[in-house]
This record gives sequence, structure tokens and C-alpha cells, in this order.
Amino acid sequence: MEKQAKQVIVIGSGVAGLAVAIRLALQGKQVKVYEKNAYPGGKLTQIKLGAYTFDAGPSLFTLPHLVLELYQAAGLDATAYFEYEEIEEAFYYHFSDNSSFYTHKDETRFREQLSKLFAPREVDQFFQHLQRAKLRYEATAPLFLESSLHELSTYLSKNVLPAITKLPKLGLLGSMHGENKSIFTDQRLQQYFDRFATYNGSNPYEAPALLNLIPHLEHGYGTFFPKKGMHQITQALFALAQKCGVEFYFNSSVERILISSGKAIGIRFADGTEQLSDLVVCNADIRFAYKNLIPEIPAPKAFERLASSSSAMIFYWGVKGIFPSLRLHNVFFSENYQAEFDAIFNGKGYSDDPTIYINIGSKCVAADAPAEGENWFIMVNVAADKGQDWDSIRAALRASILEKMSRILQRDISSLIEEEDYLDPRRIETRTASIGGGLYGHASNERMAAFWRQANKSSRVKNLYFCGGSVHPGGGIPLCLNSAKITSELIAKYEN
Repeated sequence: MEKQAKQVIVIGSGVAGLAVAIRLALQGKQVKVYEKNAYPGGKLTQIKLGAYTFDAGPSLFTLPHLVLELYQAAGLDATAYFEYEEIEEAFYYHFSDNSSFYTHKDETRFREQLSKLFAPREVDQFFQHLQRAKLRYEATAPLFLESSLHELSTYLSKNVLPAITKLPKLGLLGSMHGENKSIFTDQRLQQYFDRFATYNGSNPYEAPALLNLIPHLEHGYGTFFPKKGMHQITQALFALAQKCGVEFYFNSSVERILISSGKAIGIRFADGTEQLSDLVVCNADIRFAYKNLIPEIPAPKAFERLASSSSAMIFYWGVKGIFPSLRLHNVFFSENYQAEFDAIFNGKGYSDDPTIYINIGSKCVAADAPAEGENWFIMVNVAADKGQDWDSIRAALRASILEKMSRILQRDISSLIEEEDYLDPRRIETRTASIGGGLYGHASNERMAAFWRQANKSSRVKNLYFCGGSVHPGGGIPLCLNSAKITSELIAKYEN
């Protein structure tokens, strides 16, 4: 008698939800995805304002092979479905003293850029620090980013010994900033490397030095961009999931994960109807899940030690004008970086002089803006919502951004804005069910944060699994894709 395929419910269709649905369908399971919004992708979606199109959320694309391997697993040629390109000059960095440089994928040309600003020793140290990042990434990724930290088999694997032999070089002691300050005398380079803490919503003055491995994702593997914009990642994964037989149900708000005799047996919707299944995979923010979906299960005690990740104030501006000096990614640093992070994590929740990130997708996808316009996605880091007056904060930050960008670019930016919208922590929470609008769940400001993150397999509820940026191994598109892979491998191990 043929064995009946197990039925799996996935809550949420963020990047990890889409990827885990694909992998589970390829295991022969019947997969249904329930999404509260009318569209897939979670934060990785798209908005249109007049003649301008914006990638609404994540804007940096690294490790494209993690997308391609989903097609390979399905026996498909990824190039027929998903096209992308490597960006030669992906980033423009501007400092408070008006100095600036572009990154370049070619080390020789990048070194030339840096040599115009920094002493030879500092430039040499820059590339040595990147080599250190590579060593750390290669030593730890198989353990910390590609495997479950909550399985004994991980610590018995062949990947443990190489990591142990490199322990003195991994940066397990001290902070990101502390290490960067000990390497560079030039504060601009300290600031440059400190910035990578924001990639998972953390504070470089508290986050462990191990996180200085993050630059390797950009500098070692490269920076890429899908031919049709970041939203193409969502569209590609959604189409692949459908091709694999995954069923999607949008505008379906899950109210509760049903638990009976210590097992997850399905879900209940806001209207009281229920859908049963053999397994449940939760792609929702983990703090939201414990508070609303499984309130009878107390959150892990370790969560009390973890601060919320930062949130963001985002403006979408359709700008009438072309700015040749800007690139796809642009960073305009604040004058006092430590004061900025103190304000976000320990103070009023935002800085009066914020570091400004501007993504301009139309630099790569011309159709996303009129011929004489650009689509500016402007983001500054702020604290997660705790009842702050975000309307007043938004007005203050908007004025600050306009003043700073008009001064630096020597054009009145306010007069060029044709279309405008925004996201603040409240809207982020409403649209993505992330507590307080925190972009990555918990910050990685603690040395043990990686071990305190939610495991991909529940230890207290059978048949319940987790994936996404708020659980192991962390936030950002690459780690979300890794999270989906880890979760699907655990399900294959325990549930087949």
C-alpha cells in the first residue's frame, strides 16, 4: 500500500517560507502556505508610486547560489527563470568630512580608490581585515550558518575541528568596534567596518567581533542584482513553489497554531475555522509566534537577555533628476557613529544625525523610473516601536535627510520629490507581523546570541518547526534561505 504524503502547513510566505515550501514539496510532501497579506514575499515586496517602482524591503543581494540551488534541487535550469548580474561599483560611501569612495569588485581598482584617501598602512590593513573576514566565514559558516546549533550531530561533524583550530582568530572576545578600532587609526575605516553590524540590526559597540566576518559576503562573494529588481527573487521563488505543487492561500490570517497532546496538529484562522496537518512550519516573527500563535508555550528564558533588533524609518521618493555620482547603494555616514547607536539602542530611539542609506534600483532597472528620474529608497536605523511618537520622529528625520542630502549633493532635493510614501516601525509591524517592527527579531549584541536564537525544530512541541530571519541562523536573504534549508533537512531527518 502506497504511503500517504505528509501534509505540511507553512505560516507566512517570506523568503524563508517560500524556500522551505519548495524544499518540502520536493521531499514529496503536500505543502500549503497561508499568508496574511494579499501577496507573497513578506518584506521582499514591491510598491508603485505613479511612474516609479520601488523594491519595498531588502535591497542587498549576495550569495545568489542559494537561490540557484533551489532550481537545481527541482532539476531545472535556473538561468531560464532567474537572471542577475554582478555589480562592479555597488556602493558609494560618503563621510562627514566630505571624503568618499566607491567599492569595486576588482581589488586593484578598489585599492586605487582607497589609496586616494587613506595611508598605505591603512589600505593594507583594509584588505588584511577582509582576509580575516574570509577566514572567519569559512571556519564558522558550516557550523553557525548552514547547520542547526541544536543538534548533537552538528558538533560531531567534520566541520568542528577546523573551527576549533582557528578559535584564536575568530574574534570571540571583544566587540566589533573594539577590534576595528584596534586595527585602524582612521575613524572613517572604523566606521565603514562597524556599519556591517546593521546588516542584522545590531550595535557594533556591543556585538561580538566575530560579526566582522559579514564583509566577506560582499567583498569575497560579490554584490549582485536581479535583472528585474529585488522583487524578482520573490517572484522567482513563488513561481518555482507553484511549479513544485505548493498551494498558496493569501489574505489568510492565522490566529493560532493548534496543539494537542504536545503536538502541532494544524492552525486556526481569525474566523474560527481550522485546517489540520501533520506538520506546521512557522515563518512568522518568533516573538509574534510565542505571543499570539502559541501563547500556551512560554518563550525561551534566553529571549529575556536579547535586545530587539533595530527597526527602520524608510522613505520612498520618486525624484525628478539624475545623480551620476550615486550608485545602486549609497551610504552617508553620521559624524558621531557611537552617539547614533547609543540613541537607537539606549536612548530616545533615533539619532538627530542619522547615517542615511539610499538604494536607487533604477540605476540597474531603468524602467523603474522615468527617463529623467530616480527611485530613491531612503532608510535610517531607528529603534523598534515602544510607543514613540513616530509621526513627529518621521517629520524630524525627513527634514534632517533633506537638509543633509541637499547640502551634500548641492541640489534642493525637496523640490524634486514627485512621489512619496514611507514605512515606520508601526507599519512594518502591521505588514510583517514583526514585534515592534524589529527587522531581524533579536539583535546579535550578545556573545551567545547565536546559541540563544530560536532553534529551527521546537524542543517542546512535536511536529512544529521554525524558519525565517528571526530564528536560526538569522536575518537577511542569505540566512533566511539557509534557515529554510536547515529546517527542511531537520524535517527530512525526523518526519519521513
